[in-house]
Amino acid sequence: MPRYKLTIEYDGGPYRGWQWQDEAPSVQGALEAAIEGLNGEPAKVFGAGRTDAGVHALAQVAHVDLVKDLPTDKVRDAINFHLGEHPVSILSAERVDEDFNARFSAVEREYLYRILPRRPRLALDRGRVWRVPYKLDHEAMHHAAQVLVGQHDFTTFRASECQANSPVRTVDEITVSCAADEVHIKVRARSFLHKQVRSITGTLNEVGRGNWTANDVREVLEACDRTACGPVAPPEGLYLTRVRYK
Repeated sequence: MPRYKLTIEYDGGPYRGWQWQDEAPSVQGALEAAIEGLNGEPAKVFGAGRTDAGVHALAQVAHVDLVKDLPTDKVRDAINFHLGEHPVSILSAERVDEDFNARFSAVEREYLYRILPRRPRLALDRGRVWRVPYKLDHEAMHHAAQVLVGQHDFTTFRASECQANSPVRTVDEITVSCAADEVHIKVRARSFLHKQVRSITGTLNEVGRGNWTANDVREVLEACDRTACGPVAPPEGLYLTRVRYK
């Protein structure tokens, strides 16, 4: 059966997350229903990462096996047609070898978190950015973030329901920058723990508002204690922006 690599954009707001669920809408479920319309029979979609409820994607990657060898443009356009009004879009479809696996072949994932420091409520970006009603020092946040770069035990930044075998992860890069009126946090790593990026964001937010310092972040990391973490940032500001393969 021919295998296709799909690059996908979606608004995570209406969904309970990426992963298919029995009684809740999911991105995977919407895709599999749409692909069945093209394929003529059910087909399993395998994603590069399981984004949480409310988390968005600019370039999620998945793979699927179809019964027919079809032109890639037709695969892209037909799935988009069958998606209907779902806020999910196939940006591209590529024919790949049968040993390609969207999850296990990935060597790096990148997330972006958007924070908008302003007092007025959101009208246009509601559900797509975290609004905080105070100023943030993005330079202090960037400085403190470097404490978290490298290989560490990230128990403090791991959700209690995380199913990973080990809390040890290697974060390749964290940058905090100012983009117009927003503060952007970008994090790169091969893999992440459940809610790790949102937990890191919540802790760096405490630095930005002047409550914590870089030394406090170091102590929080070394505590290996979930209760030491800052408040977990909400899902709506988080985007999966890139999945890299060899």
